[in-house]
Amino acid sequence: MIRRLTCATALVAGLVAGLVAASAAPAVAEAPRGWEQQVMKVPAAQRLGQGKGITVAVLDTGVMKNHPEFRGRVTNGPDFIGGGARPGQSYWGAHGTAMASSVLRVAPQARVLSVRVIWDHEDPARKRAEAAAKSGSAAADKESVKAGTALAKGIRYAVDKGARVISMSLGTDEWGFGSGYDELTASAVDYALGKGAILLASAGNGGSTDPLEVDANNVVSYPAAYPGVIAVAAMGPGGARADFSQVHTYNTIAAPGVDIYAADNRGGYKAGDGTSPACALAAGTAALMLSRNPDLTPRQVRDILVRTARKPPSGYNVFLGFGLIDAAAAVRAAGAAKDTKIEAAPYKGKEYLGGGPVAAPTTNPPIDMTYVAVGGTAAGVGLLFLLLAVLLMRRPRARRG
Repeated sequence: MIRRLTCATALVAGLVAGLVAASAAPAVAEAPRGWEQQVMKVPAAQRLGQGKGITVAVLDTGVMKNHPEFRGRVTNGPDFIGGGARPGQSYWGAHGTAMASSVLRVAPQARVLSVRVIWDHEDPARKRAEAAAKSGSAAADKESVKAGTALAKGIRYAVDKGARVISMSLGTDEWGFGSGYDELTASAVDYALGKGAILLASAGNGGSTDPLEVDANNVVSYPAAYPGVIAVAAMGPGGARADFSQVHTYNTIAAPGVDIYAADNRGGYKAGDGTSPACALAAGTAALMLSRNPDLTPRQVRDILVRTARKPPSGYNVFLGFGLIDAAAAVRAAGAAKDTKIEAAPYKGKEYLGGGPVAAPTTNPPIDMTYVAVGGTAAGVGLLFLLLAVLLMRRPRARRG
């Protein structure tokens, strides 16, 4: 126990130095359990806020809400993706249960709304959909079509049910079919932002530089790449980018993503790696911020996370974004944030755009009122004759004897 606590303390002390090498160095494989709590300064943040009154929607593979970890803090919403799996099966809620656990370990008094929008990797429905996508069969592609709308429906449902934070530990690099960008989901993201919801997504796990790695694609991953979504990269215990974390300009911030212990859908706990737990930890931090200041806007939450992050020496980079989340600093800044005001900015530019007018304004000669009077008199006489003609035509004729 003493050795484990000593290692965790050393990790906190050496993190800033480790960020010097936070470019593309691989992550250290072994880390003490709970190291993410120490490097993110979660205990200090929890003394300022616990997430009370905040609902975090976990859009994932489902959550086993009866796990002892949750103690009544999880509500199951609808299953938008279907496929036939049911709670209790090993391929229902494996990923989502772990993500909900990571959220609540950062924000213990928050509530999780579970919305099922993706399949676990071992789900037979996922395998059928992958086979259908390869074969191009219209009949077999029905599940893939349903999967394509699940995320958009899940986002809108979560917002309408009052979720202030939406955690999406998913992406088209691993979970989706097709090109990735989707108009329905983009519209749902805009809808959520307009309602004041904070959206976070995992950056993706295809960032390996190993040519033999199956997932070493580093493609643009949605929903992380949608404007307004906070994309979360994964950091290892040494302070460097985890070797699987995708490298893109949409990366906003980083959180621990190696050896993260979380609840298992079959009971107990297990460790996992990925940008998925990094996203869940970031979502928990956002819940702490909102419990401290419920009036924060999505832009304020993003700006505070960026401003308070422990940045790489060179500032922003595509590996870790603006750096590691400092939960304590973020929650303190959230408490001090003031209401935002929207007002028009005065124009201070030139009088004309471009070169301005090229010639003097055109002028016309004044109207000769004599012609107006003559014309008006003629029109009046004409109307008088017309009226007399009408009256003569309507005059009764004399009857013949």
